[in-house]
Amino acid sequence: MSVINIREAEREGARLVVGLGGVSGSGKTFTALQLAWGLANGDAKKVGLLDTENRRGSLYANSLVDKNGVVHKFLIGDLYAPFSPQRYKDAILEFQNHGVEVLVIDSVSHEWEGIGGCEDIANAGDPKTPRWNKAKAEHKAFMNALLASDMHIIVCMRAREKVKLVKVNGKTEFESQGVLPIQEKNFVFELTASLMMWNEGKEQQVMKCPAELRDILGRQEGYITARDGLALRKWVDGGAKVDPAIQAAQNTLRTVTEQGMAALEEAWKKQPKAMRDTLGADFLDELKRSAANFDQQRELAATGDGKTVDDLNDSVLGADAQPAT
Repeated sequence: MSVINIREAEREGARLVVGLGGVSGSGKTFTALQLAWGLANGDAKKVGLLDTENRRGSLYANSLVDKNGVVHKFLIGDLYAPFSPQRYKDAILEFQNHGVEVLVIDSVSHEWEGIGGCEDIANAGDPKTPRWNKAKAEHKAFMNALLASDMHIIVCMRAREKVKLVKVNGKTEFESQGVLPIQEKNFVFELTASLMMWNEGKEQQVMKCPAELRDILGRQEGYITARDGLALRKWVDGGAKVDPAIQAAQNTLRTVTEQGMAALEEAWKKQPKAMRDTLGADFLDELKRSAANFDQQRELAATGDGKTVDDLNDSVLGADAQPAT
């Protein structure tokens, strides 16, 4: 049973996850909606906004206006506390099942430090012994849903100045780390592209951007508009074509693997036989490998035997992964 399918590289079926960070008033939400509108090929009904900001997203209801002055309405859903990774995951899947092609999440910062978010999960119970293993495991599951989604996703991130304590001439002082997004420290590097927004959106600081997208998201000056979203759409469509039904089935099944082998087998049986035949045995083997890994990870977490990720990988890969003696 192979872990991966090695093949010639092609840009096919790309799904983008773009991050926009910034302080209040930096233009994150408006820019994200404009970018999403273009990425949805101008179809506002394919644009969704997951609003965690106490219905502030509704203030942008009339923000998508075409050259004739016609307002195009997008879809919106409000997420209230608790802002657990699981509730974010469920909301993402609801938008996906609703037929949304481009989802804006405003914001993902609540998932990390909002009420019921990862920091609360870690510090529940005895604050002297925070459960960061549990919190990070839930965060990773959220990231998996984000990256494996069948939609393009644009995430907005709150930002603020961060400081750390340093020793200077024997004295403890605060040292500024600059203005940084409020999320897990590696979050922005997991995404396709990540920008910090400034000057109401007119300027951007690139944190991560592939060379192919530099002309679209890496200019650093000038507003990002729906035209840029359309350029992203054309870049994505320029890759090898993938049957959308097949891609949707693949993404759905990959998401299910996180729930373990039993859930995967049930989801696989629900796929039409023609789709199962099209996806093939190699793809199913890949899914089973992931599902088995997730099952064993939960088992280790439940027993609390202190095994490391390396121990887990060795146990899943089996004896074939060990060096010959």
